[in-house]
Amino acid sequence: MKKIASFTVNHDTLEKGMYISRIDGDVVTYDIRMKKPNGGDYLNMSAAHTLEHLFATYARNSALSDDVIYVGPMGCRTGFYFLVRDRISHAQAIELVKKSMAFIRDFEGEIPGNKKEECGNYLDHDLVGAKAVGADMCEVLKNWSENDLKYKE
Repeated sequence: MKKIASFTVNHDTLEKGMYISRIDGDVVTYDIRMKKPNGGDYLNMSAAHTLEHLFATYARNSALSDDVIYVGPMGCRTGFYFLVRDRISHAQAIELVKKSMAFIRDFEGEIPGNKKEECGNYLDHDLVGAKAVGADMCEVLKNWSENDLKYKE
């Protein structure tokens, strides 16, 4: 079988940030890397669950919501994939992720979609952990630009 694109990225040199993972027709997949791969520090599953609820809620309620396809965690627990239609420019995608992370960092109150009838694992959330990741990513992405979206060799 062919090796999938994400397995061809050198994870030994990959740092936290936001990268273009792939472009398939009109769909752009961004790699939102929140932890250094194989660094021993990974997303806590409860925090990742809360991040997913907050990130998806914010992105799907933004002005760009019609072109947001998917927000979800990577199995390796080092980040999230963010899929959008190419009608969203790279600069707009970066700004939306920055605003999403600030929303997560500053979030107070009831986690959206956190009722038993709304979520398949509604008791497994960690808002404090999600807020910490959001705050860290705000710093990581503070000066991020389109020039930073390419994986480093």
